[in-house]
Amino acid sequence: MGRPPKLSDAELVTLAVMQALLGFVSEARWLRHAHAHLRHLFPYLPQQLGWNKRLRRASDLVRGVLRELATDTALWGDDVWIVDSTPVECGRSRETAKRSDLAGWAEYG
Repeated sequence: MGRPPKLSDAELVTLAVMQALLGFVSEARWLRHAHAHLRHLFPYLPQQLGWNKRLRRASDLVRGVLRELATDTALWGDDVWIVDSTPVECGRSRETAKRSDLAGWAEYG
């Protein structure tokens, strides 16, 4: 049995959920934000390498917590799914985009 971690699993999961809910897709930006604005809430905040290692090891725990949070929302049982994905171009040129069946829904570029 080694040393106890400076950041508990509960604190790690809290930070990971906060990162997701606040829309930080960049771990580096999230950690800069956490160090600047959340230091008073957490006695220890890891640097990026330590954050990555702990988060990867706790991925099942984080996934379970996010699932619990998701199932507790009204959207969980909804038959409409919202998907965030890489944009797919509907026309390489402006003229093609205007002729597309997606004209008015999708934009050029």
